[in-house]
Formats: sequence, C-alpha cells, structure tokens
Amino acid sequence: MARFEIFDAGFGAMGTTAQADILLELGMMYATGRDCEVDVVAAHKWFNIAAIKGSARAAALRSELSGTMSKLDIVKALREAREWMTMH
Repeated sequence: MARFEIFDAGFGAMGTTAQADILLELGMMYATGRDCEVDVVAAHKWFNIAAIKGSARAAALRSELSGTMSKLDIVKALREAREWMTMH
C-alpha cells in the first residue's frame, strides 16, 4: 500500500478531478482485489476520500459498499479516511 500513499510533491498541485480519479482507482483496486487482496475497509476509505474530492461515482460506490459492511468496518474506514485527510 505504501506505493500509493507516497505521493510526490506534485500531487497537491494536481487538479481536484485528477486527484479524485486516482483515489477512485485505489478504491476500485481494493474493492476488486486487483493487484492486492480484497479489502473493503481500504476500498471504502479511498472511495470516501475520492467522494470528498468531488467524485460522484466514488460516492455511489462507497454507498453501495457500505451496504455489505459491518458498522465496525465502516467506522474503521471512516477513521482511516479522516487520518489520511489530516496528514495530506
């Protein structure tokens, strides 16, 4: 996962739409198990962050995924998203 969380200095200068698209793809990667194990908490986290950045598709996918998750997993995903947003 570190390969996706270590962004170069230019990441902050990217347009919000580009950021949201990248974060949406991270969510898709974890939701489908593409190049990693399926991790619904991580998927929800990235969909949530992408939604905050303006992705309507990420918001819809986050909502759909939430229906399959326990309340504890949702709380964990929200906490992780909040921590990530605080650090970045």
